[in-house]
Amino acid sequence: MKTTHNPIKTPLILASKSPRRKYLLEQAGLEFSVIPSDIDENEITVTEPHHYVRYLAETKAKDIANTYPDNWVLGADTIVLIDGMILGKPLSKDDAWDMLKRLSGRTHVVYTGFCLTCKAKDRLISQTVQTQVLFKELSDHEINWYIHTPEPFDKAGAYAIQGLGTFLVKRIEGSYTNVVGLPVCEVIEVLLEEGVIGQIVGEAGYSDPCQ
Repeated sequence: MKTTHNPIKTPLILASKSPRRKYLLEQAGLEFSVIPSDIDENEITVTEPHHYVRYLAETKAKDIANTYPDNWVLGADTIVLIDGMILGKPLSKDDAWDMLKRLSGRTHVVYTGFCLTCKAKDRLISQTVQTQVLFKELSDHEINWYIHTPEPFDKAGAYAIQGLGTFLVKRIEGSYTNVVGLPVCEVIEVLLEEGVIGQIVGEAGYSDPCQ
């Protein structure tokens, strides 16, 4: 059982070790602390994709909120879905090859669930955001080159739209940042609605990414 701690310096806590989510929040001018949740995702039963990612996000956020009840906690989870199959992080080059071959020339869906909660205020808001992503037709040579870079192996679906993998993507419909790992517009909207945004703006000031 976790011990309750006093509030940490920043009102917002990111319950994720993802460098991409951290970068996106920093780009939005927000101040926050990073305290990753250590829940075992393998123990979570897979349900409908949009419910699954939201439930995982809620579980991660509540895990950290139990320790820091006076802070706002942000949890998130992202999956790639094609043919009814969830593509997680590849376990090997062969696994990455198979994923990219499956995605080649086709449209898949990226789901990100996010949850913002403050236990002391008895507030929990969660949403699922989806983006349609169309890949170009990939040659075997292109796939082979890409899987011999380090990039695919800590990414759902074996690619990073914001990195070298940008060449894979022909078109998207929906939120770009959702594909990176966090739907920033929707997160900011919740922070604004809850009156949190004024407490977590960095020295550089805040620019609404939805505008």
